[in-house]
Amino acid sequence: MNFLLRKATVIDSNSPYHGKVVDIFIEGDKITSIGSELKRKADQVIEIEGIHVSPGWVDIGVQVGDPGFEHREDLRSVSAAAASGGFTAIGAQPNTYPVVDGKTEVAYLVQHSRGKLVDILPIAAITAKCQGKDITEMIDMHHAGAIAFSDGNQAIADNGMILRALEYVKAFDGIVINQPLDRTLAFEGQMHEGVVSTSLGMKGIPNLAEDLMVQRDIYLTQYAESRLHLANLSSQFAVELVRRAKAKGLKISCSVAALNLAFDDRALVEFDSNYKVLPPLRSHEDIEALKQGLKDGTIDLIGSNHVPLEEEAKKLEFPYADFGAIGLETTYALVNTHLEGVLSQTELVEKLAINPRRIFNLEEITVREGAKANLTVFHPHQTWTFERSHIFSKSGNSPLLGKRLKGKVIGVVNNGSAFINPH
Repeated sequence: MNFLLRKATVIDSNSPYHGKVVDIFIEGDKITSIGSELKRKADQVIEIEGIHVSPGWVDIGVQVGDPGFEHREDLRSVSAAAASGGFTAIGAQPNTYPVVDGKTEVAYLVQHSRGKLVDILPIAAITAKCQGKDITEMIDMHHAGAIAFSDGNQAIADNGMILRALEYVKAFDGIVINQPLDRTLAFEGQMHEGVVSTSLGMKGIPNLAEDLMVQRDIYLTQYAESRLHLANLSSQFAVELVRRAKAKGLKISCSVAALNLAFDDRALVEFDSNYKVLPPLRSHEDIEALKQGLKDGTIDLIGSNHVPLEEEAKKLEFPYADFGAIGLETTYALVNTHLEGVLSQTELVEKLAINPRRIFNLEEITVREGAKANLTVFHPHQTWTFERSHIFSKSGNSPLLGKRLKGKVIGVVNNGSAFINPH
């Protein structure tokens, strides 16, 4: 199938066409022509004034649900949600049932996505069943296709275990992912510990629960001379710790979730459980530190922190509701809305497309003739209201329903296929 993008502004700092308005002709899975007013016959033409095009976006750290929790999300629905949100690749967290802790489970994910519109990249477990006790056969899973190793939403609490993992992955230049949260300090916490939690009578999750684990992980990474990615940072001191580690030349990278950039803990005053996420929505001061971390390059990636949950897990009294929100469909629009004046479109694309590939040793994608057609098409200035009709996920646990957003994903192209948002 052939595709023609007309009058698209290229956003790709690695492309000779960066910042230029061009036509792009795609044959199969290749970009065959880039120019002005291309006279090519195409099966599908995308011509919308003001559209931008970039390398396909990557979201590292998505709860895919499949296998075991297909009622929340399956590989088909998560792929559709990803494509709708502009992502041509997603890192699949290992917290499924069974857990992705062996080469068979890794192969299942690899085989499913082969040749599909959205590449599903397995993130394999560090410990068996993500229980933090017995280390997995990481080399076998690496050879099977795992791009990184993590216990997903179960932070590695054992110091010796995270150290062994960091030492293990050095054999193949692998990377360990940890979402820092000391659950002994966060015990029974429902939201950020601060003035708001006190006024609501809710037990809080202190910044300390994140800061201490970040500090530990940095020290151990330095000791092991290994590679570490800290997922979904939320506290201002954690950002500063990473900034200092990078200044020392340590192989540390980190990400932030879109919701943690857009809302602070005041969003919870109405006890809307869709705002109940991990890491929790923190203070205004924390958000400002996160924005500065993005601006100065301390924070490398922006992700959705996509956690699909059935209605029965959310429509409960706030203390009993599960943590998590979907976010694949809205990540770009949310950060584009709330980071206006903070990051340019070029900087956003670096956080969404270029940096993930560099950090996780993925194939480099760039917008040029002869290159693989792995592209995201978007409109930075289009405003829209997020409605249920925009949700492709099986779950609907989003706090953004009814919210006005700026920045719309038009569609994606990858592996010879294309998806165009119907709305």
